[in-house]
Amino acid sequence: MRIAVVGSGYVGLVSGACLADFGHKVVCIDKTEAKIVDLQAGRMPIYEPGLEDLVCKNSATGQLAFSTELGPAVADADVVFIAVGTPSRRGDGHADLSYIYEAAREIAAAVRGFTVVSVKSTVPVGTGDEVERIIRSCNPAADVAVVSNPEFLREGAAIDDFKRPDRIVIGLPSDERSREVMAEVYRPLYLNQAPIMFTGRRTSELIKYAANAFLALKITFINEIADLCENVGANVQEVARGIGLDNRIGSKFLHAGPGYGGSCFPKDTLALVKTAQDSGAPLRLVETTVAVNDQRKRTMARRIVLACGGNVRAKTIAVLGLTFKPNTDDVRDAPSLSIIQALIDFGASVRVYDPEGMEQAKLMLGASVDYARGVYECAKGADALVIVTEWNQFRALDFERLSRCMSKQVVVDLRNIYRREEVCKHGFEYVNVGEGVTAERSVFAAAAE
Repeated sequence: MRIAVVGSGYVGLVSGACLADFGHKVVCIDKTEAKIVDLQAGRMPIYEPGLEDLVCKNSATGQLAFSTELGPAVADADVVFIAVGTPSRRGDGHADLSYIYEAAREIAAAVRGFTVVSVKSTVPVGTGDEVERIIRSCNPAADVAVVSNPEFLREGAAIDDFKRPDRIVIGLPSDERSREVMAEVYRPLYLNQAPIMFTGRRTSELIKYAANAFLALKITFINEIADLCENVGANVQEVARGIGLDNRIGSKFLHAGPGYGGSCFPKDTLALVKTAQDSGAPLRLVETTVAVNDQRKRTMARRIVLACGGNVRAKTIAVLGLTFKPNTDDVRDAPSLSIIQALIDFGASVRVYDPEGMEQAKLMLGASVDYARGVYECAKGADALVIVTEWNQFRALDFERLSRCMSKQVVVDLRNIYRREEVCKHGFEYVNVGEGVTAERSVFAAAAE
């Protein structure tokens, strides 16, 4: 099939490359000329494991092309995917749909013959209706069917998620021709027995938001349980394992830490809250999740201050990990940003290192921090070492070397990737998340003595 993908960011580029690898003829479109030039030269605008090889392979065979011109690609396409950004709108937290609607108007002017317009961007309920209205208003003769086809890609594992999905959700309009076309788009996945769920368009849009909100809620729940564990002398990792073994709950997203971040959960939970409020059916659990997560990030900074004796003024804090998760260069709404800013507000000097996120972090943090070229350069002379992102290369630190290069021996592990005894045997003070100060004797037992 001939496919045009409008938007060559994270979702558009991964989707386009994978669809080309399925054997479809794909053109990815973006208005940023420099991005298209880089992609044509095989240079990736984002870090995603396996993406560069996939793009280069399919570009070489002619299955995948890149362009700044929407018109020719859309006119030739059987399916047009809209994969542009939907950031939070300034002022009210609603999803900013201006890029979606602009794409709809441009598609309307270029479309030829029957074409399925598939909205892959994460959008509030009813967006597909408005996209269809815009296209028909701009071009009454357009023969289109607008469907919803949300993405469920995890950064760092996006290619595998696209090719081996848990499910494919397709929200159909009343035009049944779109069902056959979308089934053909994903026909290669039938071999993997990927479940395809056809539903109504508005239902499909809400499935995406509901999924992200539930996962964000799950993260926030275990973070609050971690706080309780610290107060009563329990261990959150064991609690998480104990409840995660229940198949009704499951173990995923039960890892206590500094809060969720990234390009999806923060904006999507907020957008869902706004949609629910406007519809007259407020989602109190999601509202609380958003509030608790926002507060947690600065709470983590106070934890670091306490680990440093209650004062970090004129002290150097080494921060390992800037991205919101490993295997990506995405620092959008990452916990590290709030933590670092709070530490600066408390008077600390902050030095940072991340395997992939340094360039993106510089756009956010500027000259407010020092940038190191590696772990031990970051730790040199530091009063505390803070692990914010659980990159694999941070899982096997040389603590003997760290003890020689650091000014003070304090490790704050916000991802619980080490065992206390492993760190303490090298003379370090170790602070983690969700382990009570009396882990082997609850405060209730102590109070009874």
